[in-house]
Amino acid sequence: MQNEVQQALAAFSARYCEAWRQQRGSLPVSEEYIGISSPCIVSTHPDAVEWEPQPFTPEDSLGAVEKALDIVIQPDVHAFYASQYAGDMAARYDDVALTLLQAWSQDDFRRVQENLIGHLVTQKRLKLSPTIFIATLDSELDVISLCNLTGEVVQETLGTRKRRVLAPSLSTFLSQLTPLV
Repeated sequence: MQNEVQQALAAFSARYCEAWRQQRGSLPVSEEYIGISSPCIVSTHPDAVEWEPQPFTPEDSLGAVEKALDIVIQPDVHAFYASQYAGDMAARYDDVALTLLQAWSQDDFRRVQENLIGHLVTQKRLKLSPTIFIATLDSELDVISLCNLTGEVVQETLGTRKRRVLAPSLSTFLSQLTPLV
């Protein structure tokens, strides 16, 4: 049975794919993934791949991140990163344009975990409360993250204490995203 985050992510992914169908007449197409294996690939073109989200199998979690840093990560983050494979998806939350990060494949999921470990180690070194990034912004210094202490979704400036709460929960945040095509 899916939890609220998995349901909200699946619903946003469906809205995203539908927006592509309506505006471009196809499933999402990405140039970045050409030549990179994934269960998401529906068709390959000379300069891009057409894709759609696929269930995350085998079942996994961010346990490697927890073990590496001896912390417990919010269950919502496990659900976010380990419920589906998909390409990154452009979206808008209120006035914030963002790219929602997803694992493209099992290899990419391992890379995501390595990046999360690096992010959390840096935060620990800087004595910042732990966050787990879930989206990028145009500014390379700002990301959208889930606060691991409160479960709130925040916009944060990396390496600083500057954070702005966007949503009280990840499921609320995902439910309020508008796809950008």
